[in-house]
Amino acid sequence: MEKITLITKAQTGYELLDSGNEEKLERFGEQVLARPDPQALWPKRLSGGEWAAATGRYVREGGEGKWTGDIPKEWQIELGGLKLLMKPTSFKHTGVFPEHVTGWEFVEDAIKKQGGGVKVLNLFGYTGGYTLAAAKAGAEVTHVDASKAAVSWARENAALNGLGEAPIRWIVEDVLVYLKREIKRGVKYDAIVMDPPAFGHGPNDELWKFEEHFLELMRLCQELLSDKPLFVLINGYAAGYSSLAFAYNLQDIKEKFGGSIEYGDLTIEEKGTERLLPAGIFGRWVKN
Repeated sequence: MEKITLITKAQTGYELLDSGNEEKLERFGEQVLARPDPQALWPKRLSGGEWAAATGRYVREGGEGKWTGDIPKEWQIELGGLKLLMKPTSFKHTGVFPEHVTGWEFVEDAIKKQGGGVKVLNLFGYTGGYTLAAAKAGAEVTHVDASKAAVSWARENAALNGLGEAPIRWIVEDVLVYLKREIKRGVKYDAIVMDPPAFGHGPNDELWKFEEHFLELMRLCQELLSDKPLFVLINGYAAGYSSLAFAYNLQDIKEKFGGSIEYGDLTIEEKGTERLLPAGIFGRWVKN
């Protein structure tokens, strides 16, 4: 196993302008957004005036939050070779996780090297970044998310990228329920990507808790792997666990199929500095 740090660098469609005092200042296309980030436990570098010039700011009032400022309800950016629709939500998210760019590149490269005929399963697929990267590389993709709104958003992103007619199955379902059904059907996948949250609910109010269900998730995923799998990629966010947890859960796959395991931090490079904003953790197994 090898521990590494993955770094998303500034691009035309996105850059991290500053961070500190538990906030981050980001540019998504032409819109500059300020929002909370508990990982930014250091002083801000830019002036208060530069932060005040943000076109949108996420603020919390009591137990709720909202966006203030003059920002559009939606707009389009280009990031990691993909066209993506931005829609700031009441949960401070924008529909795009820039820290996933390195993962999109990894997935696209691995599938292209295989040369076609790859079946990919994207679990907790959200707005479809990994699904689009895999489909763009020529894979057949199954995209699963419990949120109908997220799947609709992902389909919009697919259309933006000319992938509206690509071989993508869009599934609105509880992930564990769906995996058990696929096992009964005898379906197999060559690659699996997942981004499990700390907590969530399925479309029929099924409860998901990472600490209670992650081991079952990994067991089911192992049953769904084909005889010659390419990779398994896990992303996660601050929930009190280490990326080592992901790495150790991939060891059985490595023992069965060979290959290697990498794990560590997902980070975003701040413009004009050497600071890296922690944005999550990952673990991945790849058949070398």
